[in-house]
Amino acid sequence: MTATTTGPGHGPADGDGAAPARAVVVGGGLAGITAALELADAGVRVTLLEGRPRLGGLAFSFRRGDLTIDNGQHVYLRCCTAYSSFLDRIDALHLAPLQDRLDVPVLDVGHPSGKPRLGRLRRTALPVPLHLAKSLATYPHLSLAERAAVGRAALALRGLDPQDPALDGTDFAGWLRRKGQSARTVEALWDLIGVATLNATADASSLGLAAMVFKTALLTEPGAADIGWAHVPLGELHDTRARAALDKAGVRTLLRTRATGIARAADGTWQVGAETGPGAAEQLTAETVVLAVPQRETHGLLPDGALDEPGRLLEIGTAPILNLHVVYDRKVLRQPFFAALGSPVQWVFDRTESSGLAARGEGGQYLAVSQSAAQDDIDRPVAELRARYLPELERLLPAARGAGVRDFFVTRERTATFAPTPGVGRLRPTARTNTPGLYLAGAWTATGWPATMEGAVRSGVHAAGAALSELGRPHVSPLREAV
Repeated sequence: MTATTTGPGHGPADGDGAAPARAVVVGGGLAGITAALELADAGVRVTLLEGRPRLGGLAFSFRRGDLTIDNGQHVYLRCCTAYSSFLDRIDALHLAPLQDRLDVPVLDVGHPSGKPRLGRLRRTALPVPLHLAKSLATYPHLSLAERAAVGRAALALRGLDPQDPALDGTDFAGWLRRKGQSARTVEALWDLIGVATLNATADASSLGLAAMVFKTALLTEPGAADIGWAHVPLGELHDTRARAALDKAGVRTLLRTRATGIARAADGTWQVGAETGPGAAEQLTAETVVLAVPQRETHGLLPDGALDEPGRLLEIGTAPILNLHVVYDRKVLRQPFFAALGSPVQWVFDRTESSGLAARGEGGQYLAVSQSAAQDDIDRPVAELRARYLPELERLLPAARGAGVRDFFVTRERTATFAPTPGVGRLRPTARTNTPGLYLAGAWTATGWPATMEGAVRSGVHAAGAALSELGRPHVSPLREAV
């Protein structure tokens, strides 16, 4: 059956008596949710289309038996002001608290002694760059000469402009070598941070994006790199609370609904075809359309002429993230998380509380192992991953030796992020297109940030701001101020 509607939402008319502006946002990830909220808060009648049965995009939760599992470990930093404001907007900021001060335990099992060696990256309250001086001076995973070289490279990095087009085409690893950084320094410091934030090693990362990450997080404000993460399932934030905020704002949210095409009518409005189920379709009419879906899906929906070189969207590569989930029969980790060196293991987080395991009263501990830039492992069978990683966790965590493994499973996001390769900046489009009323959002657009939750939220703010400007509406919101 086919239904036709003249526009999304059921809000009041504009103050001058004219029908309110209408918008369709395609995609219910963080970018789409943000754009929908920003438009609705400005008085636009919004319909949000999401093909999945939930909101949240690639930062979501699912049930496995009695546990609630995040598809992957997601963190943010204090410098992620847009994402913090987004959490505040959906009444969830208190559910994803930040550290009081940056403190990252780093375990090295590649030490000649064969025993795990613990170091820490943490800050003091001193001004930049002195806030990290003590930590760097005592970081046991680098030699004295390597630590001194890091300081010189950090000062050089501070002088770079991440928006310089020349930096976009330069690889980060080459720049680090020219600044005297050893292979060990890259492994134990630059890639330790860069792989987790860029989803790529230094040799596969644009210097522009790397400079943006390290300057913003480590060389602006003392607390900029303090880490925050959800202490509840991601679905509570990005689905449940986001949906409640959308409902309260008057957004009409259609789940399990896929946009099949968009076309501009003779009167200048947009016609958006939506498939709501087998044999069921709806035609939406709106003055504004925001495409907040991945680049390939966006390419398939773009009308002719919307971008000068639409094929560039298909040149933006993707990078995978793999997450390994291990439920032990006893507690094996005392810290909330740690990073590893000398091991294929990258970052390990304790998810016992947030998953609901602690509430079952059966003891045990649930660890999530987050593996970014996981091209080598993303397609390995579960049995092979188990054989590879459980012994590594025992090397890192002596308490895991002899512990029973109640469950081991894997989640894979093969296209988790766009690949931050040198030259990617010239491929990323802005929120505006050549066609009035049509806008783009997504972490892969030209936000200046890598593919993070912060970048996704910023893209939604940018798209909504461009749309409201064209509609002649003011764009005043805490999220805009945060961007």
